Amino acid sequence: MPEDHVPRSPAWRDAAAANPTSDDPAQWATGRLLFTVVRRIEHDWNAHLAGWDLNHAGFPVLLHLMAGPRTQRELAGLNGVTEQTMGRVVARLERAGHVVRADDPRDRRRRAVSITEAGRAAAAEAGRVQPAEDLTTHGLTAAQVEELREMLVTLVRAQRSDDGTHPAPDAAEG
Repeated sequence: MPEDHVPRSPAWRDAAAANPTSDDPAQWATGRLLFTVVRRIEHDWNAHLAGWDLNHAGFPVLLHLMAGPRTQRELAGLNGVTEQTMGRVVARLERAGHVVRADDPRDRRRRAVSITEAGRAAAAEAGRVQPAEDLTTHGLTAAQVEELREMLVTLVRAQRSDDGTHPAPDAAEG
């Protein structure tokens, strides 16, 4: 095979060719690309959720609570944050009227967090699929959205199996 037909590594992988300070995103490391996109989406998502006195930290807590009451420790584990951080998130949700805390019927030494009807309504309305899709897939074709979703599902499943909090998916799961 002639020298000019040898497959080459993309420029962003070649440390000598890559320019991490470039304004061109094609030169950035994958982590920087993801971080940049996530921060922009988080900003837009928070603006969307503000209409229900929610933010990106509180919204998934409400979704978890729709399945039933949970302890602050359980919520922290499900959301990948410390109990102290979850305490602040729950306090904010409580001030907004989205959750209440009460004695845990499973363990009287603990407090259980429950979603209120107002919290349930806010989560349902704020979590409608189309606004979320519009915020996160702006500029992509339908085919690109499907490809992105497949890659993100793969990444989430890989991270869950790596951190030991969730079993690795079965091969048949797909």
